[in-house]
Amino acid sequence: MKVLVIEDEFKAIEALKQGFEEHQISVDLAHEGLNGLRLALDNDYDVIISDIVMPNLNGIELVKSLREKKQSTPIILLTALAGTNNTVEGLDAGADDYLVKPFEFKELLARVKALSRRGKGRAQSNQILIFEDVRMDIDAKEFYRSNKKIDLTPKEFALLEYFLRHQGRVISKAEIAEKVWDIHFDTNTNMIEVYINYLRNKMDRPFDKKLIHTIFGAGYIFKLEH
Repeated sequence: MKVLVIEDEFKAIEALKQGFEEHQISVDLAHEGLNGLRLALDNDYDVIISDIVMPNLNGIELVKSLREKKQSTPIILLTALAGTNNTVEGLDAGADDYLVKPFEFKELLARVKALSRRGKGRAQSNQILIFEDVRMDIDAKEFYRSNKKIDLTPKEFALLEYFLRHQGRVISKAEIAEKVWDIHFDTNTNMIEVYINYLRNKMDRPFDKKLIHTIFGAGYIFKLEH
């Protein structure tokens, strides 16, 4: 496995390098955002780990740049700013996971391994998901309702795809957190509610028939309301 670590704190980046190499993981290092972006574009990595607050190019800008260039390598953002807004911005930019500082190295290692496995397991699908007046093109990353194209962020798209693949079944918040983001959200945060509300505003509220329904105390269900 090979990872890229982008971090401007020298002690932190050296500690991460040592930790990964002790687990036979090859590491490239960058101490600021622009150099990290160059390395990410010029090399193949299993996972990219980036701090958010960095000189020249911050972590969220780096993620946006990579995703705009169709770079699909899994990305973990490291942040000292715990909070829903900061986290949502990073995930919406296209990051796959985040970790709040300070953290234990074993937690980061577990997430790196999980994302690496998921990345290797991705297959080209040519799939189109259809339910009622909803149409989702997985490869083109396009979503339509009643033949109207609706723009979704990467995480909104992933959440809606999960709903479509499991329509008619109650899905808990814990399942959404684990299966859509591969992370375990703090139960004190309202992250899931935030994204459900985003989806409803875009693909439910403008239409007469509602598809996302709250099952109080249990989670959510994606079905046609009769």
